[in-house]
Amino acid sequence: MYVDISKEVAEALLQGRPAVALESTIISHGMPYPRNVETALAVEETIRRNGAVPATIAILKGRLKAGLTPEEIEYLGKQGIKATKSSRRDIPFIVAGKGDGATTVAATMIIAARAGIKVFATGGVGGVHRGAAETFDISADLQELAKTDVAVVCAGVKSILDIGLTLEYLETMGVPVVGFGVPNLPGFYTRDSGFPVDFRVDSAEELAAALKAKWDMGLSGGVLIANPIPEEDSFPKEEIDRIIQDALQEASSRRIKGKGITPFLLDKIVQFSGGRSLEANIKLVLNNAKVAAELSGAYTRLKAGSP
Repeated sequence: MYVDISKEVAEALLQGRPAVALESTIISHGMPYPRNVETALAVEETIRRNGAVPATIAILKGRLKAGLTPEEIEYLGKQGIKATKSSRRDIPFIVAGKGDGATTVAATMIIAARAGIKVFATGGVGGVHRGAAETFDISADLQELAKTDVAVVCAGVKSILDIGLTLEYLETMGVPVVGFGVPNLPGFYTRDSGFPVDFRVDSAEELAAALKAKWDMGLSGGVLIANPIPEEDSFPKEEIDRIIQDALQEASSRRIKGKGITPFLLDKIVQFSGGRSLEANIKLVLNNAKVAAELSGAYTRLKAGSP
């Protein structure tokens, strides 16, 4: 009723072909124009090259969109932070006000599930913020992972967060954390955070079989699939930890809180790294898109009973 599914995505779903959801916060809040638009289109092209149909998700003029045209991506890219950073709580108010919303992981999962898309590629997911024992700052992404049947391919939990507490929260909520070819959770800009995952899988087919078993048994909720940044694009852990600490100190001194904290920190990390973190972010998103397309293809074939 409220969801507009693009012709390309609707045809793919009707014909039983694989589709991959993509978030839009990275377009409006994650990168400057025109790099944001160039990256969004490159991610879509990566998904197509790997056999799936991309479905970039956003809220435009009050309509939930599953699949954007290049013109709509351009519009959102130019809107930038004028588009509301949208999580579950924001959706009804943006829809009622006929506004524009860039979807976070949580909001993207909701709209993807309504459209019938089971696999979603992003950069990193939100989680438990550092100092959450005092602030209770915990991303709604984690609750969404616990309740919505969408598999999320990412490069791990955003490294600005408290990774240990985030993993504890996901365990409590029954969300499986899977390492794609690795035994430890990637650290977004680095390949290894030092924290072990719940399960390691080494192929899209193995992962698709687990997703099918989970959802066929009525075990609701998503799966967090951690795919490490390519080796050649990874930061040394000590270097990125130092940069993040500097960004956190500046955020604290300026009393940045709430939904503004993540874009502020990411902007500062770009600044303090001389732009290298932005390039790494783009490379890891492209890498996640490739894995997500392969996973969607494997899951679609499995559901259809094909080898």
